[in-house]
Amino acid sequence: MDKQNPQDSHQTECFWSLSSTEAFASLAADQKGLTSKQAVSRIKQYGHNTLKSGNKAPMLLLLLSQFKSPITIMLIIAALLSASLGDIADTVIILLIVMISSLLGFWQERGAANAVSELLKMVQLHCTVLREGEKKEISIEEIVPGDIIYLSAGDIIPGDSLLLEAQELFIDEAAFTGETYPVEKFPGVLQPDIPLAKRSNSLFMGSNVISGKAIGLIMKTGSQTEFGKISTSLQQKAPETNFERGIRKFGYMLMEITLILVIIIFAVNVFLHKPVLDSFLFSLALAVGLTPQLLPAIISVNLSTGARRMAKHQVIVKRLSSIENFGSMDILCSDKTGTITEGKVTLKDSLSIDGKHSDKVLQYAWLNASMQQGFNNPIDKAICLAYPKPESSTDPYHVQAEIPYDFIRKRLTVQVKNKKDNLVITKGALMVILNICNQTETADGSLVPLDQNRAKILDQYQQLSDAGFRTLGVAYKAGSAEKNFTRDQEQQMIFLGFITLFDPPRAGMSATLTKLKNLGVQLKIITGDNALVAKSLEQQIGIATPKILIGSTL
Repeated sequence: MDKQNPQDSHQTECFWSLSSTEAFASLAADQKGLTSKQAVSRIKQYGHNTLKSGNKAPMLLLLLSQFKSPITIMLIIAALLSASLGDIADTVIILLIVMISSLLGFWQERGAANAVSELLKMVQLHCTVLREGEKKEISIEEIVPGDIIYLSAGDIIPGDSLLLEAQELFIDEAAFTGETYPVEKFPGVLQPDIPLAKRSNSLFMGSNVISGKAIGLIMKTGSQTEFGKISTSLQQKAPETNFERGIRKFGYMLMEITLILVIIIFAVNVFLHKPVLDSFLFSLALAVGLTPQLLPAIISVNLSTGARRMAKHQVIVKRLSSIENFGSMDILCSDKTGTITEGKVTLKDSLSIDGKHSDKVLQYAWLNASMQQGFNNPIDKAICLAYPKPESSTDPYHVQAEIPYDFIRKRLTVQVKNKKDNLVITKGALMVILNICNQTETADGSLVPLDQNRAKILDQYQQLSDAGFRTLGVAYKAGSAEKNFTRDQEQQMIFLGFITLFDPPRAGMSATLTKLKNLGVQLKIITGDNALVAKSLEQQIGIATPKILIGSTL
């Protein structure tokens, strides 16, 4: 961020040691949020909330990088030698070849960089802020110190923030601490010298919300954040590809051979009492002749041709040298959802423990999905789309309490009520749901101990998973209108049935897999779904004998 200045108050350097009142005062903000005028003024003061540089130096560096190849350097030296020998024609030809090949590479990589920038504009991240007392969706780049942000599961933290309110909040801070497990956050005041890993009241730019909800006050943005400091301290240099390494080594070899031959020939001529000047000029001419003038141009033309062919298939090549790496690939690791499959979750059915359709299971799953106020996920959307639009009711359900989904519990619980009922409904991973139940409800509505039907439930789960369906469990229990349901009470529930969902393979995936196999490329699918669903998908796309590795076998 090129306009970012140090924060005005020294206090904001240790904002985790401030109370919410002190934090608001240090930023000249209040709990109603900033006004539009204040936001514009602060963007001018602090700059946009981005780590990208606004100058044009990267393009100049991109142009200069086209001349760093040893072969290109050899050609430039050869051109200078030709000029020293008075051979202007050769000098112009060699330099022209160098310029054409270098500019061709620069033009291709510049175009790719611009195309990526345009794509990034289309997928800008947004967040919810409080401006002039109202919640608004704005681009993360427009966030400024003093903004109040609202967060829920799946959100990216847009700037270093002081936590004002939190509900079952867990944050992934692996980028800062190296810890893979989510960190629980809650409001409070801490000591100024407390280390980053223990700042439980702070949210850091670049981390993300695993579960829960929160309200935070933005204290720092852009390069002044902890993430920004890490970013600026690292050299943003792309790693050298195998192709570049090979060309570099080949260039050095040519330089060494040329130098050795020139020295040997010059020495032999002198030993044979040839005129020293003539011997020297002959050696220089030999050096020019040994230099492969057309090699850089041939490489650039071929790689550019490959980049254009890939562009016809909507693939943007940012670095020409990466094409060779792409072509030498022998193992392709791919995500499943949205890559191998359509990425559109569809509800297949709602089933009782007997494997028969159940309207009650669908209704309870819909209440859970439609009433939850946390992360809007594809599964809940699929359930809501599949449930018949309810007619206006004189006694509708309302949310009394909610325990948001998180990746530790792997379930979502809502407490809903109307004039007649008070229900606590939970849905989530089947084994997790079974672990908090002690009864099951049969098709006729009677309740029996879970142990009597556990084998039947697991058998149904096996069959559904073998068929390629993602299967969730639905459970419920009676709630109390006088008391909100809590996480500790997620036990002794009644298992109601299954929700089955599916995501079909993309059209033509089997043919694509065959092409990859013919090219000698193995496909490895990486997914968070269970092994049975993954096995079913692999069989659908033509992998006859899939090998499944799960966490315990890796």
